[in-house]
Amino acid sequence: MKKFFLLLTIILSVKIFAQNPDWIIYNTGNTSLPSNNIWSLAIDGSGNKWVGTGGYGLAKFDGTNWTVYNTGNSSLPNNFIYSQAIDGSGNKWIGTSDGLAKFDGTNWTVYNTGNSSLPNNAIRSLAIDGSGNKWIGTENGLAKFDGTNWTIYNSTNSSLPNGYTNALSIDGSGIKWIGTDGGLVKFDGTNWTVYKTNNSSLPYDMVYDIAIDGSGNKWIGTNGGGLAKFDGTNWTVYNTGNSSLPSIYIYKIVIDASGNKWIGTPGSGLAKFDDTNWTIYNTGNSNLPNNYVLAIAIDPSGNKWFGTYGGGLAAYKLGGVVAIEKNITLPTQFYLEQNYPNPFNPSTTIKYKLTKTSFVQITVYDLLGKEIAVLVNEEKSAGEYKVNFNVPNLTSGVYIYRITAGDYSASRKMIYLK
Repeated sequence: MKKFFLLLTIILSVKIFAQNPDWIIYNTGNTSLPSNNIWSLAIDGSGNKWVGTGGYGLAKFDGTNWTVYNTGNSSLPNNFIYSQAIDGSGNKWIGTSDGLAKFDGTNWTVYNTGNSSLPNNAIRSLAIDGSGNKWIGTENGLAKFDGTNWTIYNSTNSSLPNGYTNALSIDGSGIKWIGTDGGLVKFDGTNWTVYKTNNSSLPYDMVYDIAIDGSGNKWIGTNGGGLAKFDGTNWTVYNTGNSSLPSIYIYKIVIDASGNKWIGTPGSGLAKFDDTNWTIYNTGNSNLPNNYVLAIAIDPSGNKWFGTYGGGLAAYKLGGVVAIEKNITLPTQFYLEQNYPNPFNPSTTIKYKLTKTSFVQITVYDLLGKEIAVLVNEEKSAGEYKVNFNVPNLTSGVYIYRITAGDYSASRKMIYLK
């Protein structure tokens, strides 16, 4: 009888775990996803997920239907999708192992070394700045493309230390942060600053990803030295020896609206870090389908989307994944809401609305115009968003927060009371 009860308990536990509503898994066995090897993810203004695979093309998922683009049914130049970005007009920029593609939903434009000044056909990283320029990281240098003109940076004509440009991120001042196989690079449009293990506390020279938080700190994922936080002066390094980080190999970093860092590793699962506590997700303690997490994206509903190598695509949200609404009602105007609570201590929430995909910056200033924090600095799809503001050691007083999103700009005041 005891054995039967124990067996029944185990069966019930497994069944409940398998039906965990916090996780939804998409793979080749239960959907039209063309491959379980996911290398890149992007989310457009309608909430569609664009899923780049390793060798089987690009898939669009609207919450119900899958549309697959490959070299056989479209002008996609290669089925290996390294990177993606979506511009303010909703165009998809797709980095493949054989050139760059622009897709407006109907028409394809392909750029390669044969028909443009692109320095290499393997597109490892993509970013779009506030002026709409595309920054393209290749396996042989960096390219800037304004829609007409190309500017090429490599180890011969610049201080770029290595041709492999694995990661690109742009901060609130428009400075480009570039992750290469030979270190981290800061480029302000004129001057180059290179950070390496021999001249800084960067733990490893091979940089695979960069994310920038609301305070302007750079979070740097290395391929062998763990995770580094850099505030412009000081370095903090997290590895398996001094933290609960599950691996020293970091492939992806994304920061959510609450400032949590979501960190994907190749083989050791996923980590969430709130600056104090670590939460680890892997195939043994969660429904994560594979421990190789190569891509992460967060939609406007707060769902986290994880692209794995071998396990397909996973959607996760504590309390239950919020489904994509078909015919979702998008905002009819750009709008910056008053923060709440106000006055506040220690933190407050700022909500804003976007009518279309836009490059968004939200910056906090004091009354003298000094920049206090950059809360948002990235492309955002149409929708409603919120971001938390929490800066330790803030002085009591009135502060200004300002949003720019395309042609829209607005400012509001908020009060911090100790």
